[in-house]
Amino acid sequence: MARHDSLFWKKAPFVKLLLALIVGIILQWRLQVGLYTWLIMLFVSFSVLLCFFLIPFFSRYRFGFISGFVTSIIFLSIGAMLARQEDIRNDKRWLGNLYQEKDALIVTLDEPPVEKTKSLKANATISCLVQNGKPIRVKGKIILYFRKDPAAGLPAGAKEKDGGADSTLQLTYGSQILFKKSIQEIKNSGNPGAFNYKQYSLFRGITHQVYLDKDEFELLDSKVENKIRKLIYKSRERILHILRKYITGDRESGLAEALLIGYKNDLDPSLVQSYTNTGVVHIIAISGLHLGLIYWLLALLLKPLQKRKKISWLRPVLIITGLWMFSLLAGAQPSILRSAIMFTCIVLGESLSRKTSIYNTLAVSAFLLLCINPYWLWDVGFQLSYSAVLSIIIFMRSIYNWFYIKNKILDFLWKLNAVTLAAQILTVPLSIYHFHQFPNLFMLTNFLAVPLSSAILLGEIVLCVISVIPAVAIPAGKMLSWLIGLMNTYIEKIEAIPFSLWDGLQISIGQATLLLLFAVAVSYWLMEKSTRGLKLGLLALLGFVAWRSYSFIQSDKQQKIIVYNVPRKRAIDFVNGRNFLFIGDSDLVTNEFSRNFYLKPSRVLSRTSEIIVPNNLSAYKNYLSYGDKHILLLDESVSFSQQQPRPSIDLLIFSGTPKVYLKKLAASLDIKQVVFDSSVPVWKAIYWKKDCDTLNIPWHDVTMKGAFVMKLR
Repeated sequence: MARHDSLFWKKAPFVKLLLALIVGIILQWRLQVGLYTWLIMLFVSFSVLLCFFLIPFFSRYRFGFISGFVTSIIFLSIGAMLARQEDIRNDKRWLGNLYQEKDALIVTLDEPPVEKTKSLKANATISCLVQNGKPIRVKGKIILYFRKDPAAGLPAGAKEKDGGADSTLQLTYGSQILFKKSIQEIKNSGNPGAFNYKQYSLFRGITHQVYLDKDEFELLDSKVENKIRKLIYKSRERILHILRKYITGDRESGLAEALLIGYKNDLDPSLVQSYTNTGVVHIIAISGLHLGLIYWLLALLLKPLQKRKKISWLRPVLIITGLWMFSLLAGAQPSILRSAIMFTCIVLGESLSRKTSIYNTLAVSAFLLLCINPYWLWDVGFQLSYSAVLSIIIFMRSIYNWFYIKNKILDFLWKLNAVTLAAQILTVPLSIYHFHQFPNLFMLTNFLAVPLSSAILLGEIVLCVISVIPAVAIPAGKMLSWLIGLMNTYIEKIEAIPFSLWDGLQISIGQATLLLLFAVAVSYWLMEKSTRGLKLGLLALLGFVAWRSYSFIQSDKQQKIIVYNVPRKRAIDFVNGRNFLFIGDSDLVTNEFSRNFYLKPSRVLSRTSEIIVPNNLSAYKNYLSYGDKHILLLDESVSFSQQQPRPSIDLLIFSGTPKVYLKKLAASLDIKQVVFDSSVPVWKAIYWKKDCDTLNIPWHDVTMKGAFVMKLR
């Protein structure tokens, strides 16, 4: 056992370095330690390591663990410093450190604007801010929203060039604009269990946003463009034009765009939900699956070069070139670039030495990626990509050997399913943690969807090549449209099967880690016949069961009030154990998207049943007694008169625009806490907040501070 462990670490030394780097990144993000602390640790560690090599050889061998420990500290410090460097907030020239509300900003669009329902959206880099008439160079990125002109579908405020109404000035990649409107810091909704959009944006270097209306910005004549990025966007537009021309049907065309180049703006939301619920959303999320297919195709086509020693070096060069060309063609998105680096390391590892450990190669690729951007560690795609590849490497061969099939076609289909099964072992805990659901029929969907989507992807590449010959491209496009329609229909049929989805699952990151540990330990026991692996696996499983049981017990005891942050809506949950009473706007009950986006994450986190109570309460519906608390829901329908003695109100919730003066209200009621929900207009809330401050009444505005949660027990 010890010999086997030692052999593994010798063959895959980068695994230890990668783990140390990851620990450093996590520590820096959690603790936000100063730079000098890590520099001191790095200097001391280097000094100890140098001194270690000065002692006699046999002593070095005896105390070898010291060098290993010190090396880990070195890479831990490096990881922490990389994380600190990547955090834009630590830069002295960061926008947030210098910006004042009266300043003007000059920004450069990093991408062509993307059309949304009521606006156009684009990410932009801050070129400089103009402060007191002087330009100041700053660093940072911002999200721009432009109000669309309803008539032209263009950003409001974009002016026409001289020469006619048809030559309309468009915002494109590289365009520079000047505006003086105040920018807003990106904030989270603050709803329990909600997606942390602020952290997600920060990891991409984006910290602020602004909505620009008519005449609030000026398009400058200058442009700042990168030739490679410009070529990428032009290539993408050309491919989109080809797909939209030859592939018929909006749903089919939208899926084709996502499948080939990851363009998701034309995807049907209901179709995306179907793919998610059936466990095949990875098909339309361009990543390792697509690049893996390209890698397989290139390796197959270039296999003859491997037999010729003089030009065998050409094979890895062409494979890597092909992988990166496809990555750039697909828009050079972070997910595809990560996969490109991973496969590049695998190709180099195979070509340089056949004895190279695949675990070491994967560790090297992950190490390089985290050096480029340490915060990719939190990216779901990064986590699932490496867990899937690692799971396939460990388990695929054993699962494939379950059955011996002579027929080559059936054997190929079983191999695909063996890959799918193997990938699930290590990805399931992460998928449940991130998405709170498990597709029970994933085998049925993957059985057809994976090979069919692979054929469609290859067909789209062929279509782009033959698009110059319309007579050939038209029937090819019709065939692809039929195949995509077939796949969509199959996915939706599977989704319609009862119990196809196990929804509402909730596990913590600690529980997910225990599940991963259980899977790895038991697999090690099965493969290496190690009783230590079995004991560790059972211990991890016991810990998971105990932890999960405790969380269920706590859920049964909970009692709390949640006032959600839903734009311009009233939404309140009264949670009692694993049930809840909902009071709020009716469209949050009927609108599935709004309910799932704003309310469902909190209910999954609380493990509450989705019991929606109609909003038709008694005549005294605005007064509620919950536990030992007295709650008043104040809206336009409520009026008051002076009362003696003054009733005690533990929680006063303002909704809409009730015609009341808080000072007069406080004379009638003994108010302990005030909450303004999202349906209260900003201008109205400002006056009430001033009254609260004057009366020394605590207040909470959910639009500013996120959801309000009052725990009763």
